[in-house]
Amino acid sequence: MVDAVSFHADSNGRPSGRPPGRFERRMAATTLVLGTALAAVTLAMHSAPAATGVMLGTLLAWLNLRWLDQAARALAGLAQAETAAEKPQIPQSTWVKFFARYALMALALYVTVTRSPVPLVSVVGGLLMLGAAAIVVGLYETFTSR
Repeated sequence: MVDAVSFHADSNGRPSGRPPGRFERRMAATTLVLGTALAAVTLAMHSAPAATGVMLGTLLAWLNLRWLDQAARALAGLAQAETAAEKPQIPQSTWVKFFARYALMALALYVTVTRSPVPLVSVVGGLLMLGAAAIVVGLYETFTSR
């Protein structure tokens, strides 16, 4: 059975720092494994700049997943927190992580297009490793659940 995601928050509504569950760890690890494998194949069949682009995209996808997970946990923790405060405050770091992931990807793609010898398509290929990991982990969880 797939892990149900549970959120824990302290009395101020901030996430308690609970480590990611089994599904989140598998997603993160599978993203990196698939991206590294694709980068190795790209290096063997194409070029080092293209392989670098795949790894850059993969690392951006992995960082995006981590920051999204942290922001979602913080927001869900606030929603579930039973605090005495009339209006619980969302930590500023949560908002920064939530929106910075888009800015970071946009900046990386901009630099790739304007200043880098790394092919844009290879960076996009690396970014797609998150989707590939979701498919692989979803199938694994489906067929190995009891």
